[in-house]
Amino acid sequence: MTTTSGAGPSGTSFGLRMIDHVGISVSDLDRSVAFYQALTGVAPAVRNETIEGPGFARGAGLPTTKLRYATFQLENLNIDVIEFQEPRGEPVPATANRPGSIHLCFEVENLADVHARMRRAGIEFLGEPYRFSDEEVSAKDSVGTEVAYFNDPDGNNLELIAPRGGFVRRG
Repeated sequence: MTTTSGAGPSGTSFGLRMIDHVGISVSDLDRSVAFYQALTGVAPAVRNETIEGPGFARGAGLPTTKLRYATFQLENLNIDVIEFQEPRGEPVPATANRPGSIHLCFEVENLADVHARMRRAGIEFLGEPYRFSDEEVSAKDSVGTEVAYFNDPDGNNLELIAPRGGFVRRG
């Protein structure tokens, strides 16, 4: 693993301001496609695509590679779900407090409604939805924001958020 002490030489910015996609490693592409399609209501733009070969493997820091993936194109972000067939990876505990883990957050207008529909569909949440209070956050513009956390079938961390004041469309 490569480790750096900062983004670059003192005062340097690389100007990375746009996100194209997030890649999520999964153990079973078909199961994950069904999950993310149900979650987003979007069919994958590509499905069961493959990548393999020594060039990609070297670029990814792997001895060899063969993978299948699907891409979901949302309004503001693409989600790639990727099943590495060679080499197969070992699952890791993806708890929120584990350095190296990330979470993907979906913005919703009405958290209570979406949460209830997801629970009826069998999605288990890590806890009950809650609203940030004045006592627990230092960023006072976050007070009133509602959140709920859950995992995908491989344990990847996911979140629902309803910002204070309702739905906020960025950019």
